[in-house]
Amino acid sequence: MGFRKKNKSPPVLSHEFVIQNHADMVSCVAMVILLGLMFEVTAKFAIMFITVQYNITQVPEEKSEPVNLYQYGPKDVATVFFYLLIAVILHALIQEYILDKMNRRLHLSKTKHSKFNESGQLAAFYLFSFIWGCSILTSEDFATNPTFLWEGYPHTHMVFQVKFFYICQIAYWLHALPELYFQKVRKEDIPRQLYYICLYIVHITGAYVLNLHRLGLVLLVPHYLVELLFHASRLFYFSDENKQKGFTLWALLFVIARLLTLTLSVLTFGFGLPRTENQGFSLAEGNFNVLTIRMTCLAAICLTQAWMMWKFINFQLKKWREHSQNQASKKKMVSPKSKPHKKEPTRGGAANGVVKSEDKTSPRARKSKAS
Repeated sequence: MGFRKKNKSPPVLSHEFVIQNHADMVSCVAMVILLGLMFEVTAKFAIMFITVQYNITQVPEEKSEPVNLYQYGPKDVATVFFYLLIAVILHALIQEYILDKMNRRLHLSKTKHSKFNESGQLAAFYLFSFIWGCSILTSEDFATNPTFLWEGYPHTHMVFQVKFFYICQIAYWLHALPELYFQKVRKEDIPRQLYYICLYIVHITGAYVLNLHRLGLVLLVPHYLVELLFHASRLFYFSDENKQKGFTLWALLFVIARLLTLTLSVLTFGFGLPRTENQGFSLAEGNFNVLTIRMTCLAAICLTQAWMMWKFINFQLKKWREHSQNQASKKKMVSPKSKPHKKEPTRGGAANGVVKSEDKTSPRARKSKAS
């Protein structure tokens, strides 16, 4: 783990060395990019990594002041790479100074330790993204009218907050891929985490590239709220197994979020976009409003929601089985005690090491018989 002091240092450039010092290495790369701003020769390249690119100035009809808007382009790859480095550094800081200290107090098993770290990192990210997304929706009035999701498509122009939000989202989920190696995630947990990381990357990048950032933002905010509640509930559960009320509220909101996602997606791709004026496919104009792309996007969202519901049902069934097994074990412990059995005679008539004789004659009679 980055920033962690070790008594014994592993060989340089070995796997253990890279894992322990990956945050320091990434910090050096980020510092080199920042130092590039100090020199005129490298400043042009450094700015491409640090600042958001492709800004244009427009004067809307409703306002007299010019407004800075942004588009996307190939240079965004450099910006995503820089903020991917920042995400790795922040990940190491949260792990080192918050989660590791909490783990030492809780004394969790290896399985719970891994899940606790995962939930701690994701809960912090979901909380930050949910608050940021809500502020954008409030300032831009995205959620006031559903027709705003498709009116005026293609939405090639974005305000700074929207573009920077998507840059950070893509960078975070891309950074999660190398973190599987840096965090020494267990082999049995890697496929599960790869599934949802790749789904996030594909869906968020797709909304960004296809100029569907309005729909993507509206769908991400309630989804992040549900995921935040789940991981926060799991953190409380690891600290005290009696705290399970959060999972009930999460289950209710999870189903509502899935229905909301399907409803808005069908409205946008099935009814809204087919009725807009700009129909056709044009890379130059950023227009992807054709039947093939619309149906592909809708199918991808529906399949993802179906997969999530399948995982959710299996999770609930597993919890129900565990609960029923616990109830059955408690009933066995409370059941009335069985009747005591009759005491069996001791072998050889001995009790507590003393041999008892069944002959009740006196000792003098025994002696006369023996003579």
